[in-house]
Amino acid sequence: MKQVIAVLFLVFTVSFSFSQTEVKSKPLTIGEVKTIHSKVLNENRTLNVYLPSTYDAAKAYPVIYVLDGSINEDFIHVVGLVQFFNLQFKMPDVIVVGIANVDRKRDFTFHTNLKSLKKNYPTTGHSKSFITFLETELQPYIEKTYKTTNEKYLIGQSLGGLLATEVLLKKQSLFTHYLIVSPSLWWDDESMLNEANMLFSHQPDVETYVYVSVGKEEDPIMQREASAITEVLKSSGKEHLTVDYLLMDNENHATILHRSLYEGLLRLFPYKD
Repeated sequence: MKQVIAVLFLVFTVSFSFSQTEVKSKPLTIGEVKTIHSKVLNENRTLNVYLPSTYDAAKAYPVIYVLDGSINEDFIHVVGLVQFFNLQFKMPDVIVVGIANVDRKRDFTFHTNLKSLKKNYPTTGHSKSFITFLETELQPYIEKTYKTTNEKYLIGQSLGGLLATEVLLKKQSLFTHYLIVSPSLWWDDESMLNEANMLFSHQPDVETYVYVSVGKEEDPIMQREASAITEVLKSSGKEHLTVDYLLMDNENHATILHRSLYEGLLRLFPYKD
């Protein structure tokens, strides 16, 4: 009988302890979710926004824009890198804006006449509209909602890297920093890569940083293309352009993003001595 009473007492104590923990719990919040209506895209778009823990509405912050910025894509781990670099390295407080996807194959690709791509990507070919959305709706909204500096970063991988490269070649001044990982420059039989010299020659010579990376375990075509776009940029003769390139050991298309962004940020923000 004493054993039964002891067991019941233990169960009651544990249950009471759990109930107390539940009472004291509260949501873990790392940012806020905004929904804006895009007239250009004719749809609502979700933005995941990270604000520094010491956020001050009177202070101006650089902004990092993340393509593939849904909660279940790249937003959370990019925010983790930002928090770590702010804590241990010379990275200032920044705002991170994750642009949640609706249809990345539609938004990140430009028009193609190739039948195979049209078959596999039936909604393709609307990057021009998405770039217009970035320029005329998203950036003005962020700059109206938060106080920001002139530093604007764009992060994109794969098709997102294709889109980031297109912005760089056609609308360079939209961002001051480009972190381009494994860009899908194979799109449309490399037509944009083939026109890269001509396109970039029309862009202004303004302070711009570009980081390009690709994995050694990725398709050799992607390795060649990443190297080729880097050479286009480096040979452009622009005095205010800084370009870094990294061919990463032991990384494939699925594994490269997080470590690549770490290495890219490390080039910009060294360790605090």
